[in-house]
Amino acid sequence: MRGVNKVVLIGNLGKDPDVQFLDGNIAVAKFPLATTETYKDRTGKLVSQTEWHTVVLWRGLAELAQKYLHKSSLIYVEGHLKNRCWEDKDGVKKFATEIVGDNLIMLDKKCEPSIPPVSNGCCPASAGQPMDLSDFIDKKCAESGDDVPKDGNSALSPGEDFGLKL
Repeated sequence: MRGVNKVVLIGNLGKDPDVQFLDGNIAVAKFPLATTETYKDRTGKLVSQTEWHTVVLWRGLAELAQKYLHKSSLIYVEGHLKNRCWEDKDGVKKFATEIVGDNLIMLDKKCEPSIPPVSNGCCPASAGQPMDLSDFIDKKCAESGDDVPKDGNSALSPGEDFGLKL
């Protein structure tokens, strides 16, 4: 049986993408991505837990990231895990786990044509705040004709997607 190495994340960039060009003018972008899960604890108090991931994009996706992404951009990224190891200058072995992106969708709200974006690329109306995940899910469900639950519970079963066409 073949293995599966697939990662799907929706999150916000922790800083602007760091883009470098390798021999042959091959672009590579790297940036931290924050994903936040919110749940209620036993006492009913809302608890948020943020995980940080290192995302690496190659070639055209790296150039797209350089041109359009910035700190706080909300993105959907699909890719696979890659583990790396190396020795630093002192001979200490280092390890890193990264998400190598294969597909990317920018989820930030778009500006009205008559309203120019502010310096960070976001619409003034959104005050630099990215699209809320629930807004994104509502939009995708509405596009697909599915009912959107109003009680905050997901209508998606494990293994279902958001109707994204990549």
